[in-house]
Parts: sequence; structure tokens; C-alpha cells
Amino acid sequence: MTNTHFFATAAKGTESLVARELIAIGARNIRTTVGGVHFEGELETLYRANLWLQTANRVLMPIAEFACPNPQALYENVRNVRWRDWMTVDTTFAVDCNCRDSQISHSHYAALKIKDAIVDRFRDEMGRRPNVDRRQPMLPVNAHIAKDRCVLSLDASGDRLHRRGYRRQATDAPLRETLAAAIVGLVEWDNEGMFIDPMCGSGTIVIEATLKAMNHAPGLLRCGYDGSGQVGFGFQRWRNFDKKLWGRLTDEARHGVRERIPGRLLGYDISRPAIHIASENAKLAGLERHVRFMRGDALKLSPRGNRGVIVCNLPYGERTGEVEELKSLYTGFGNVLKQRCAGYTAYLFTGNLKLAKWIGLRTAKRFTLYNGPIECRLLKYELF
Repeated sequence: MTNTHFFATAAKGTESLVARELIAIGARNIRTTVGGVHFEGELETLYRANLWLQTANRVLMPIAEFACPNPQALYENVRNVRWRDWMTVDTTFAVDCNCRDSQISHSHYAALKIKDAIVDRFRDEMGRRPNVDRRQPMLPVNAHIAKDRCVLSLDASGDRLHRRGYRRQATDAPLRETLAAAIVGLVEWDNEGMFIDPMCGSGTIVIEATLKAMNHAPGLLRCGYDGSGQVGFGFQRWRNFDKKLWGRLTDEARHGVRERIPGRLLGYDISRPAIHIASENAKLAGLERHVRFMRGDALKLSPRGNRGVIVCNLPYGERTGEVEELKSLYTGFGNVLKQRCAGYTAYLFTGNLKLAKWIGLRTAKRFTLYNGPIECRLLKYELF
């Protein structure tokens, strides 16, 4: 594969972080847009992106772009794609489609037209048709239709990249691994001193921080199990999969993992079941020697020393009556930060800015991120 165009999809607010990660793996012609990052490279770049990207959702490889002012135009253009370059009649496939600002407005209908076009092309040429497998397709096809133009791509990731493989259990409303990695990417921690999450839940923020500190490629965790019963990545089921190249890249990644971290990573939660889940997740990630999870009340936090970061995802109070109850938590935790955490830097993630005022501290910096549809803030506090 020569120099090729790719697209990494990303949650709104994380595009610059994805671009930074793409620079680190040697991608070229990087260009951010709302919802993702365009980049170029060879087959090796595509493999590295899936292996190393911490904050991206998927990596797509566009194979065709065309006007589709009506369903018939969509069908004809898809049918004209050289599908035998990417699949055989025995390859299972599935189509994922999203539409906006177009004459074709129904995503499910558009996906059916694309499926029909692929099937009809094979039936006419081979006398047989490939089958659809929505659960574990060998070739996931992605279509993005906007302003009557369709970009048709192959989904190189298969399952979304947040499915690292270590989180088979979770507490209520856990952060996606990619969002936790975005938070870690914005936190200024030098891998020394303390990294503390006093409301750790499933342990996702601490685990993602540990992976980053160890230079552990998140995609390595998916090489054997990705959380869905499906091994690896979408590109591993393509006709042109280079097993030797992929083996070299994964071997390099394994050899590059740091054995020790100078700092300490700790997670606390008042819930005993949450601590059990976080500990099991760390074990599945192979990090149990590098991180500790312990039962503890955030309002009794008293960290050792005077150097490190405190990072946590605060409850938002989404249900009626919860906001009033959470005011005392925010106020109490703000007092803990003021009185017992001098020298530390705190990063608090919340989807409720009204509640954030009850922290009672002046923010040094604010970052806007999205937890699904919820607009959130990561608030930085310097604790003097």
C-alpha cells in the first residue's frame, strides 16, 4: 500500500489530542476537523494508529467518495467500487451509515442500499453473494453521507478503540477508556510524584494513566481479547493483511514497555465493590504491580508529600434531587483540596458547571470535553 489517506474519528474536544498522538507515530499531512483527524501514511501507519492511539474512536480508510443526490445514485456508485480488491464472496460484511444535511436522510435505508449494491455486484460477477454478519463482520464498511456526498470507508479498527479488553466489569456510568485517556492527556504529570484518583469507580482514569506512564500501547491489550469475544482489529481480516509487519510492530511495542514508573498511582473509592472491580480491571490489563486501589472516603483524603496530581470524575447529579445532595460533596471536597493538598495540582472532571462553583477554588485552566452528548469541563486547580 502506497501513501494513503486515513481518518481517525474522535469525540468532540479531543481532536487535538488525537493529532498529537498521530504526530508521535509518524503520520503525515495531519489535519483536524470537527469529529476527527485526517492523516496520511502507508499500511504501517494504519497499523500503528490502531495499536497506539489512546483517544481516537476508530480509524477509517476511505476507498471512494462520490455525489449521491438520490438513492439510485448511491446504489450505482457503491456498485462501481472494486470490492474484490478488499473481499471475496466468502467474506462476511456489515454496513454502518450516518446521514446529515442530505436528500437521503434515513441512515438505515442508506445502509440497506449500500448492502444491496455490494451483494448485487458479487452476484452478477460470481453467481454467489457474500453474507452480512452484523455482530462480527470480517469487513466492516462505514458510510458517511453529508450534503449529498458519500465517503465510503473500510473500518480498520473493527470494534471501537475504547474497547481495550481490560474492563469486563464496570461501576455505574463509567467513563469510556478513550475519554479517560483524553483526561490523562490533558493532565500535566511527569510520571513522578503521586497520581491519585480519590473517586476512582472502575479505575479507568488510573489504569489509562498507568498505560501512558509505562509507554504501553493500548492496542496490545486487544491483540488477544477485545472485550467482545472478537480477536484483534478489523484490518486483520482484510485480504491484504500483512501478518509479518503486524508481528514486528507488536513485538516493538512490547519491548518498549517500561518496567518501572518513578511515581505512584493510587485509586480510592468509598465503595468496596468498586475497589474490587478496579483491582480486577488492573489485573486484566497486567498492571497490578504498578497501581493500587484501596477503599477510602474522598472527604478524608490526606495525601503524602506535596508533589503530584489529583484527578477525578465527579458525579454530575443527573437525576432530580441529586444536585442539592451533591452540593455538600463538592463543597467538602473543595475544602479537602484547600486544607490538605497543598503543593498538588487537581484536575476535576464534571458535567455540571453549576455544581463546580461549590468547589470554592479559582480555576487555573478549563478544557471542554464531551461525555457522550453531555458537555463537560476538566477544571485545573493549583493548590498553593
